[in-house]
Amino acid sequence: MEGMLSQDEINALLNGVSPSDDQSDSADEYAVSDALTDDEKDAIGEIANISMGTSATTLFSLVNRKVNITTPVVEMCRWKHVIEEYEKPCVFIQIKYTIGLDGANILVLKEHDVKVITDLMMGGDGTNTDGELGELHLSAISEAMNQMMGSSATSLSSMLGKMIDISPPEASLVDLMEFKEGGEIASFLEGEFVRVSFRLQIDELVDSTIIQLYPTEFAKSLYETFIGNQNANAQSAPKPKPAPAPAPAPAPYTPPVAEMPGQQAMGMPQMQQPMPGMGMPQMQQPMPGMGMPQMMPQMNIQPVQFQSFSNDMGAMTSQENIGLIMDVPLEVTVELGRTRKSIADILDFAPGTIIELDKIAGEPIDVLVNGKFVAKGEVVVIEESFGIRVTEIIK
Repeated sequence: MEGMLSQDEINALLNGVSPSDDQSDSADEYAVSDALTDDEKDAIGEIANISMGTSATTLFSLVNRKVNITTPVVEMCRWKHVIEEYEKPCVFIQIKYTIGLDGANILVLKEHDVKVITDLMMGGDGTNTDGELGELHLSAISEAMNQMMGSSATSLSSMLGKMIDISPPEASLVDLMEFKEGGEIASFLEGEFVRVSFRLQIDELVDSTIIQLYPTEFAKSLYETFIGNQNANAQSAPKPKPAPAPAPAPAPYTPPVAEMPGQQAMGMPQMQQPMPGMGMPQMQQPMPGMGMPQMMPQMNIQPVQFQSFSNDMGAMTSQENIGLIMDVPLEVTVELGRTRKSIADILDFAPGTIIELDKIAGEPIDVLVNGKFVAKGEVVVIEESFGIRVTEIIK
């Protein structure tokens, strides 16, 4: 029915707030300004894309799984958007720049993604995600982010043309609603800020969104540094030299023709002889009875003779002088055995801990030369030192 109030409007009136005021306050919480131009968003997206591309390569080496991070999306944002669009709780990783840049940013990961990454780092298959997120998970993800953001800082150094370094990242489990209750989160999140969103994929285990939050002032300074470095590179680039003008084509050469005795009598036109002193050399006239001078010397032409190929390559090999490399030093390693331990087991190591290897007692041990398995042998004692007696050569 027209003119009737909705339930929300009735509740607002009972609380002493007019519906228009309540809608205005709600709109202010979501409103964002055009603090960044399109050029600034494109530049920040390019910087984030190259940085995260390097980080994906580092993460692949840590988890030994295929990692894909898609092209980022850059937009202005408020905390209200993050609360409603992201899972709760999540992991905040604060990254502070110590050299080259003055500022910080926050990388936000979902709790499930952190559990998968840490399980893969500890040698698991990525499915052990039960239980609560503990200090071991936070420590492992901090180390992963330290290596990822370290490689990202190296990429930024090349892109911006100056040395950039970060402090060790700090990871913490955060309930996004705590910010509303005065939790300890970066102060720049109280207003509007820059959000860069990526899609993270790790095989079939992870397919979610990670976000990176920048203060607006820091994003602008990053853009100015990026543009300034590009302009400097453009000015220092060598200018192409103009192509040289083509040389004039030489005049066609006409070979001189010697006048033969009786040439005029045979009906051939007599060539006009240049006068002495006009700058042209006079041709020496042949003496009568000498005949036509020979223009081309006779050459002895015969077919080329090729040496026949031989299938006997052993003779050539035997001529190689292996003595040239006899003095090259090689590293010989004797490997007693190996084993795999999780990070938790390694942290429990103490004096007296016994580590079981994959070798059976009495089994031959491996001999490696420059990391290549070449022989097997047994351990012997030579006076007061250990030695190895080679028992088998591996072909």
